[in-house]
Amino acid sequence: MKIDARTLPRVLADPGAWRVILLHGEDTGLIRERAQEAARAIIGPEEDPFRLALLDRETHDRLEEEATALSLMGGRRVVRVRDASDSQLKAVEHILSQTTDTLVILEAPGLSSRSKLRALLERRPDCASIGCYPEEGRTLESSITRMLAAHRIRIDSDALHWLIGCLGADRAATRGEVEKLALYAGDGGTLSLEDVRTCIGDAGSVSLEDAAFAATQGNRAEADLALERALAEGTSPIAIIRAFMAHLHRLRRVRAAMAAGESRTDALKTLRPPVFFKRTAGFSRALELWTLPALTHELAQWQALELACKQTGAPDLLLCRRQTAMLAAQAARQARR
Repeated sequence: MKIDARTLPRVLADPGAWRVILLHGEDTGLIRERAQEAARAIIGPEEDPFRLALLDRETHDRLEEEATALSLMGGRRVVRVRDASDSQLKAVEHILSQTTDTLVILEAPGLSSRSKLRALLERRPDCASIGCYPEEGRTLESSITRMLAAHRIRIDSDALHWLIGCLGADRAATRGEVEKLALYAGDGGTLSLEDVRTCIGDAGSVSLEDAAFAATQGNRAEADLALERALAEGTSPIAIIRAFMAHLHRLRRVRAAMAAGESRTDALKTLRPPVFFKRTAGFSRALELWTLPALTHELAQWQALELACKQTGAPDLLLCRRQTAMLAAQAARQARR
């Protein structure tokens, strides 16, 4: 059965109704987190080795054996299969044809929509197929708020919006940053914008912000340096693209308000989160260089770049470097005029 976003919390909270749970999609961190959540709902947080079997690529051939084995200490068993693919199709079919209460969790990042394994499990009412894709917008906002709420921590709205703009597309990296913030604030604390900037100020997200600001002002050398720093810190090409697009969207929003008759000062006040005071001069400088049509065109170029980078085998790092250089060159030409 294909599980949608509305029923997902209920499925993960009570996975006992399923025989096989398939987790597929682009976000490997989210796949791993949901697999762990489902397993712990069955066997508890201690992860009893007598009730849990972890199979990687080298041990995939043990899937049927582990799924049909009896629990020595009682209780339902869980088998987690990492890097699952269509090569497990026959084993899964054999398991489903037998009587066993073992829960099989298949972690299959990048599994094709034409996958025979996925088609099989989406047809069966006793199996769950769950897509795990990078969270954005309100979904990401809700996840961050929920993670912090577990520590009774509140976060100011401007701090939350700034954090969302900085985080990349991987759930594991997001949770790592949120846990760092939770440790910084302490149970029952409150996070301000300054707190968030202080806590993750050395992260790759700040390097990306530096790169985006420098590029839109025509400073190629500074943009390249900040971009390489972000890449060295493990930032993904997709996270780079989305950081640049977020910055261009904010510039375009202000430009559109100015075109509608608002003053620059009033237009800047509409941004949420507001421009950090240390970056106000750079943001205003970029506004002088970019027209509304030019920003619209540039956003379309970055959107096309994201699609290109998601193609199998695409030289994503090279494409990001080239697009950054082209953005900086365009701003430099505007500055010379």
